[in-house]
Amino acid sequence: MTINEHISRFAGLPVAAFDPHGDVPADPAAYAWRVDTDYDGGAELFQLRFDGLVNADWAHLVTALVIGEWGEAYDSPAPIEALVAAADRLPALRALFLGEMTYDEQEISWITQGDVTPLLRAYPRLEVLSVRGAVSLELAPVRHDRLRELTFESGGLPAHVVRAVGECELPALQHLELWLGTANYGGDATAEDLAAILSGTRLPALTSLGVRDCEIVDQIAAALAGAPVVARLEQLDLSLGVLTDAGGAALLAGQPLTHLKRLDLHHHFLSEPMMDRLSAELEAVGVELDLNDAGDPDDDDRFISVSE
Repeated sequence: MTINEHISRFAGLPVAAFDPHGDVPADPAAYAWRVDTDYDGGAELFQLRFDGLVNADWAHLVTALVIGEWGEAYDSPAPIEALVAAADRLPALRALFLGEMTYDEQEISWITQGDVTPLLRAYPRLEVLSVRGAVSLELAPVRHDRLRELTFESGGLPAHVVRAVGECELPALQHLELWLGTANYGGDATAEDLAAILSGTRLPALTSLGVRDCEIVDQIAAALAGAPVVARLEQLDLSLGVLTDAGGAALLAGQPLTHLKRLDLHHHFLSEPMMDRLSAELEAVGVELDLNDAGDPDDDDRFISVSE
C-alpha cells in the first residue's frame, strides 16, 4: 500500500485548501484548512499561504489545520516553529495534522519532522495531533490535559519516540496509533519500548490502540497477552504489518479479547487454520474482526504495508 490520496476529512470536518486570494468563508470553523505548496511554488508558496491563513481576520476561528508539503520536506524540517509562533492567532485550534503528504510528493520515510513537543506546550487545548514522517522526529515527556487522539505514521518510528509517548502524561487520550515500520527506515523500537504504554498507567482514558505497519507485530502480540491496558480497550489495531501464526497464537493464548468491539488485523500472513480459530473465538461473541488482505503464510519475503 502507498499513501496516494490526500485525506478529504480530518477531525470530523471536510478539508478545504486555503487560498489567500479566495473568498472569506462564511464559517471558518466548519472546515479543516489545508496549507501546502507545490513543486513550482516551493517553500515560498507555502510561507505565503501559511502567513495568509494565520494573519486572516478569521484565523481565531480555525479549529483544524492540515499541513501538507512545506517545500523540500525531504531536507527541510516541518514548520513547527512557525506554528508555535502563531499560537496566539490560532486560539481555537483543536486538531493538527503535520505532514499530510502523498508518496508522489514525499515518500513517508523521507519526510523530515522535528521536535513536536513545543506544539503540545503551545496549544494546551489541542485535542487531535497526527504526524506523518519520522526523520529527525523528537518528543519529550510532557503532560497535556486535552489531547484525545495521537497518531504517528511512519515507515520507521524511532524507539526514543515510542518510549517518550509512554512517558507522557495524557489523561484524556482515548486513541493512540503508532506505525512502528521497519528497521530499514529507522524503526528500531522493540516490544519492551512499549512497556509504559501497555501498562496504561499514564493513559487512563485509552480505549483504542493501534500498533500498525509493524515488522515486529508478533512480539507485540505476545506483549499484549498480559498487558494491563488491554482489558479496557474497545478497539485494537495490529494491521498493515507482518502478523504470522505465532502472533495469532499469542493473541489467542493471552488474556481474553472477547470484550473488544473491533480487532483489525488486515494485511497479515496468517494461515487459513489460524484465521478460522480467530474467527471462531472472536466473531462468535460479536467482535468485529478484519482479516482482509491475507498474504502467503509460507512466503519468507514478508513485508509491511507502508515503508518507503
